[in-house]
Amino acid sequence: MLSTVDPAGPAARTIATLWWLLFAGASVVFGLVMLLVFFSFQGKRAAKDEASQVRVWIVGLGLIFPMVVLAALLAYGLVVGERLLPREGANVVSVHAQARRWEWTFTYDDASEQETKGTLHIPAGRPVNVAITTTDVIHSFWVPRLAGKLDAIPGRTNILRIEADSPGTYEGTSAEFSGAGYDGFTFQVIAHDPTQWDAFLKGELNEGS
Repeated sequence: MLSTVDPAGPAARTIATLWWLLFAGASVVFGLVMLLVFFSFQGKRAAKDEASQVRVWIVGLGLIFPMVVLAALLAYGLVVGERLLPREGANVVSVHAQARRWEWTFTYDDASEQETKGTLHIPAGRPVNVAITTTDVIHSFWVPRLAGKLDAIPGRTNILRIEADSPGTYEGTSAEFSGAGYDGFTFQVIAHDPTQWDAFLKGELNEGS
């Protein structure tokens, strides 16, 4: 399932919260604008009330209120962006994702001999930094329930932080139009419990398990 509003990890949960807040803020501003449009079609007020109406509706609610709402949303978005940065840490797992039409290849710093295609294995409950690149055109690495999306760009490596709350299988896709066939360019992420993760690192777990 590809759903940004059904998060299964801290990064995706932060993004989902930001999405709902942006939606709420946009709805409030939109509702206010529609209210102003509605009142603009009403009978003209007496001349003595016109100055106060301008201050309240145009300056206060038409300019200051939307600016305050948008500034608050921008500030929160900047804080969230900082929180999602892939920082180093003792518990962080590092993996590599290399795209090419139409296949993802994954390698693992903790098991250099391991290489999987179409399936990324990660430990559940631990942050994972995914180093993303491509051998041909621009692709996009996206697992909606675990994190936001990040482009794979030729000659460049971009780092994305993902994390799964619990073991399970999560669907991923390339969200970048990259030619005929891109709509079927999918992969999956399997999050393992500690025992399964150790088995995978030792090569004792079959790919796709």
